Order: sequence, then C-alpha cells, then structure tokens
Amino acid sequence: MEFESVHNYYEKLVVQYLIEEFGADIDSSRVADIACVALNHLPPRYIRYDVDMTFYLSPQEAAEMSNKVIDACQNAMTHVEQRDISKPS
Repeated sequence: MEFESVHNYYEKLVVQYLIEEFGADIDSSRVADIACVALNHLPPRYIRYDVDMTFYLSPQEAAEMSNKVIDACQNAMTHVEQRDISKPS
C-alpha cells in the first residue's frame, strides 16, 4: 500500500501563509508551533495530489479555505504569543 503521497492539503496552505507573513526572518521553532495550533483548528482535507484539489475546488471553496487558513493562523499567532509572554523565564 502506498501512503507516502497522502497528506493534509491545509498543511501546504498554512506553511505558505506563514512564509508570506514572516518572510525570510522565520524563527522555525515558533512558526512550527503556530502551524501546529492552526492545523489543529482546521478541518482535515486529505488528498494524494495537490493538482486534484486545485482542479476540483470552485473559486468560492478556494476563497473559503484561504479565509479559514488566515483566521486559524492569526488566532494561532495570538495564542503562541500569549503563551510565550506568560511563560516563566
């Protein structure tokens, strides 16, 4: 059985958003925390090939997914930031 190509489509969208948001100055540990929190608040969309998802999504569905990613990432950034502030030194 071949499962190596199976992945959650939202992973790619979250990573793309965070790269755009943070640019080249990425603290990879912090971004990984943000990505995990964001992905835990998004519904799973498992696929084998990204091109299939892109082909079958309507423009409205694509926009809805994008908005969900933005909301989840922004909420995750706030959560991680608040956790870091309240963490004892």
